[in-house]
Amino acid sequence: MAGDSPHINLVFLAELQFRLASAVRLATTSERQPLDLPVEWSHGQHVVRYSEIGLRADQADVAADFLHRSAAFLMAVAMKDAIVDTVADPKNSPDAEVRNAYQISRLVRNAFAHSPFNPVWSIDADCRGQVFSVRDIIALDTTDLNGVAFDWRHYGGPLALLRLCHFVRFEVLKDTATKPSERVLAPPDRVIYQQGNLIVTKVDEIPAGAVIVETNEPPAGDVALGAGTSSPA
Repeated sequence: MAGDSPHINLVFLAELQFRLASAVRLATTSERQPLDLPVEWSHGQHVVRYSEIGLRADQADVAADFLHRSAAFLMAVAMKDAIVDTVADPKNSPDAEVRNAYQISRLVRNAFAHSPFNPVWSIDADCRGQVFSVRDIIALDTTDLNGVAFDWRHYGGPLALLRLCHFVRFEVLKDTATKPSERVLAPPDRVIYQQGNLIVTKVDEIPAGAVIVETNEPPAGDVALGAGTSSPA
């Protein structure tokens, strides 16, 4: 395994695309993503006008979701190619984590490549009924997955793939760059927390036009039991 592998930059590029797609998806969902496009765009022999390429907000929201998925799956492609080109016979590598990273990235890549908009697991016969895991980063249980529609719960989701990308870049390819967790960045313009698809933004004051939600709080120290009843905490 060499520290100067050309795949380091390719895996990193896949990570960058995922990070950018994450920002675009967040901005689009928050209705802060500009949707400006040229009123006229020429390239080579073709010319298109705004009516042909302009996006409505609802279209942009759907497209941003699929852009994010595509960027996540592209990381799997980059990882699989990097491992194949770096590790001799990765399927039978004596290092279980390298072997499992290869199988996970390959199986995710296959599901995406065969049906990018509606990925379906295509599990090889010799990979069925097994659990492939890498540390506490990612785990894929292939039991009864063959032919099943792809679901993030099967492998841990896009952030699991991002962490696996880090593992491949730093542990397999031996990248000597600063690790992501050790980078020092300027603070963001807004403080945002995200859990799954739930987005929470910190505000300094209640925005104009915000709707006040009335709640039926039980007496102090009581716990709501539903149906208008309460009991002491």
